[in-house]
Amino acid sequence: MAKSKLAQVPAEHLPVHIGLIMDGNGRWAAKRGLPRTAGHKKGAEVFGEIARHCRKIGIRYLTVYAFSTENWKRPADEVEALMKLLYQYLNDTFKHQDEDARICFLGDPTPLAPKIQQLMQRIQQESAANTAITVNVALNYGGRDEIVHAARRLAQQCVQGSLTPEQIDEPLFSDYLYTAGQPDPDLIVRPSGELRTSNFLPWQAAYAELVFMDVLWPDFSPAHLEEAILQYLTRTRRFGGI
Repeated sequence: MAKSKLAQVPAEHLPVHIGLIMDGNGRWAAKRGLPRTAGHKKGAEVFGEIARHCRKIGIRYLTVYAFSTENWKRPADEVEALMKLLYQYLNDTFKHQDEDARICFLGDPTPLAPKIQQLMQRIQQESAANTAITVNVALNYGGRDEIVHAARRLAQQCVQGSLTPEQIDEPLFSDYLYTAGQPDPDLIVRPSGELRTSNFLPWQAAYAELVFMDVLWPDFSPAHLEEAILQYLTRTRRFGGI
């Protein structure tokens, strides 16, 4: 792409954490007379390009919505193809750990195939010391499911007597979420023309700036990402204050 439009923006003004809802793969394929799986394959390639660009411009955390708890409702053949693509993509990612990216997975991995779970665990362990950027892949993730999961863990602590209900506050609750120890997203971007967040990081995104873009994910480019960041830079963030 051309020279970054963010070149003159001080690093401290950039969002620390960006969330991306990768949406529109199926529609992109349908517009071209291709199977939906072709859209998912192209979308996976775009994810890699955008993650590398985030690292290049100094974004410290990137969270992408890859597969939701609701996506199991899709046709079985599409889900199966998605899982094959996922394994292939994760395997390729593992082979390119020279990019100094720490990879984390958000969500419940247990419904996934054992070989995918093992690969996820391996990638997470092998990349744990990388420091340039943290890339969270939300996989079999649902925001409400995450909150219920955290609530159950806290309730168990109360039942065991190691915690009282009065000790539970917002910082403690955050420590029981999948993103424990990470800053909340400053900016969430959804391509595809849809105007909703679809159960993506509802707790963490309470004060995130939202940018919706009328471009399908497989057509999303570093220039689109920078356009969204430029929109973010025009916002005044009050966090409930004046």
